[in-house]
Amino acid sequence: MNIRTASKAVAIAVLAVAASGCSSWDSMSSRQKSTVTGAGLGGVAGAVITGGGVLGTVGGAAIGGVIGDQVGKNR
Repeated sequence: MNIRTASKAVAIAVLAVAASGCSSWDSMSSRQKSTVTGAGLGGVAGAVITGGGVLGTVGGAAIGGVIGDQVGKNR
């Protein structure tokens, strides 16, 4: 398994864990939903931009989560 394949596997695993957190979506506030959505979209964007790099995926998820949190605060 090369680095590129491993990076893609980690990105998929991170997204799967984030999606499993949505099983309790109904009890979440609007701000929490925005944070989760932002982290998911940011992780995907980071993975695409860096070609599946783990650091880009995690960084994108972190930045997306912060942006989603701020967007959700204003609702």
